[in-house]
Amino acid sequence: MGGMLTAFAVLLCVTAVLAYLNERFLHFPTTVGVTLAGAVASIGLIALDALGVPGLRGWAAGVLETLNFTEFVLNGILSLLLFAGALSLDAGQMLRQRVSILTLATLSTLLSTFLIGFAAYFVFALVGLDVPLMWALLFGALISPTDPVAVLDLLKRARVPARIETLIAGESLFNDGVGVVIFLVLAGLAGIGEHHTATGLADALALFGREALGGMLFGALLGGLGYVMLRTIEQHAVEVLLTLALVVGGYVAAAALGLSGPLAMVVAGLVISATKDIAFGQETREHIEGFWETVDQVLNILLFAFIGLDVLLTETTGPQILASVLLIGVALAARWISVALPFALVRAREGYGAYTVRLLTWGGLRGGIAISLALGLPESPYRTPLVTATYAVVLFTIAVQGLTIMPLVQRASAAVRE
Repeated sequence: MGGMLTAFAVLLCVTAVLAYLNERFLHFPTTVGVTLAGAVASIGLIALDALGVPGLRGWAAGVLETLNFTEFVLNGILSLLLFAGALSLDAGQMLRQRVSILTLATLSTLLSTFLIGFAAYFVFALVGLDVPLMWALLFGALISPTDPVAVLDLLKRARVPARIETLIAGESLFNDGVGVVIFLVLAGLAGIGEHHTATGLADALALFGREALGGMLFGALLGGLGYVMLRTIEQHAVEVLLTLALVVGGYVAAAALGLSGPLAMVVAGLVISATKDIAFGQETREHIEGFWETVDQVLNILLFAFIGLDVLLTETTGPQILASVLLIGVALAARWISVALPFALVRAREGYGAYTVRLLTWGGLRGGIAISLALGLPESPYRTPLVTATYAVVLFTIAVQGLTIMPLVQRASAAVRE
């Protein structure tokens, strides 16, 4: 416990320094800035180690390994982030856009998984890396869910219409959960990890249904229970405690029941969001929303700093780097195709402009879930190429797309206002 606490204290202090330096000198969006600063710091430690400066790289790597990125994200802060994100949204607006959001979250994620997976299989073979098709499909599943955290701040600054912001945020919240379920199904079919019971299509569909639909139903039950309890009291400290218990306890319970914890937390957050005018008084609502907004912002900064720092643990070879560069282009092309094709079914019906597909494509940032799933893969000769490619795609989307999306956002806003 002492080692874990020390490691977390180091991460917290380093993140605070990186966030300060970004706010003081760089003025990048915070999540983008701390990720880049963390990556630069990691590369600096690797360079010092190569130059013969002993100790620093090994000590830093030990700290990061003690924290365990996969545990930190999937079994740690993910439940809090998803609930906070859902709570901040307009549930009524999401309900009105449910067709487009669910179309993107399900069909786009499935399509992207297979497009990236099959392309990755050929890319790995092209550079001389022997990665089986099922492992390539696992890469497609873990890299397909989007993480809009870094771009949502830009959307708000540019005053993007609420329906576009809701579309991007809603898609990401649900496709995080859907992507994890697809990953678990494929892992079961590949016979790896804890979910190794899916031996055929019927088993895979049953697993998907139990995880996804069961998780959403469980989340609705949690949200309903939370609403009933919250509306009967008016003491903000106790109500904050109730929402925390709902999230942490509910996530653990969902995992124990074999249900999707991420989808449960999204639905629970949306139920509380939809009923908060009734469940909370004005003062209590301000306290609750302020608490969860702060939790969301602080944990996101920690997460993205961890992403940058964790580059330190990635061992690479020439073929892996070449494959990763090629897969950045593959992931971007697959994102465009997987958005454009399903979105054609709903775009005219719901009145979205032509710019929306471009905005969804370039705003499709990847983040902590992709890296945590990759690092959670069992030891295998195929694991390192997948981890390296995952880091490459994630860092590209955060650094390049995250820093260049503002002009696209501004053009989209102008198109809506015209």
